[in-house]
Amino acid sequence: MLYSEKVMDHFQHPRNLGKMENADGVGEVGNAKCGDIMKMYIKVDDGIITDVKFNTFGCGSAIATSSMATEMIKGKSVEDALELSNQAVVEALDGLPTHKIHCSVLAEEAVKAAVKDYYDRNNISYDAALFAEGECPHCHE
Repeated sequence: MLYSEKVMDHFQHPRNLGKMENADGVGEVGNAKCGDIMKMYIKVDDGIITDVKFNTFGCGSAIATSSMATEMIKGKSVEDALELSNQAVVEALDGLPTHKIHCSVLAEEAVKAAVKDYYDRNNISYDAALFAEGECPHCHE
């Protein structure tokens, strides 16, 4: 079997799916070449992510990684959300096929993009290196 039960569950029953009106931060990442686009919305109250939603246009792995990433940052501080790694998302899903790892990278980048937008909107200073753009390895094959 290519996909774990957790991947299938998050694909078939995504958590936190949808748009968020009046989000405190919105991040959109993706690449038209590989076809995966993720948009993540966060609501922040007193430095804590109290709500998070996502919309993903892409494959099942992209949807599953988005869903899992939202579950992993909900209730966490903005700083903790920035620590979320694509590897942590993959592990939480009990693994992904090698050719789908780029989906977890996009999920990590979507979280970071939403936090960066939150910082920008609120004039919160940050280290730009935290938000260095990665390349989707899948798109350069």
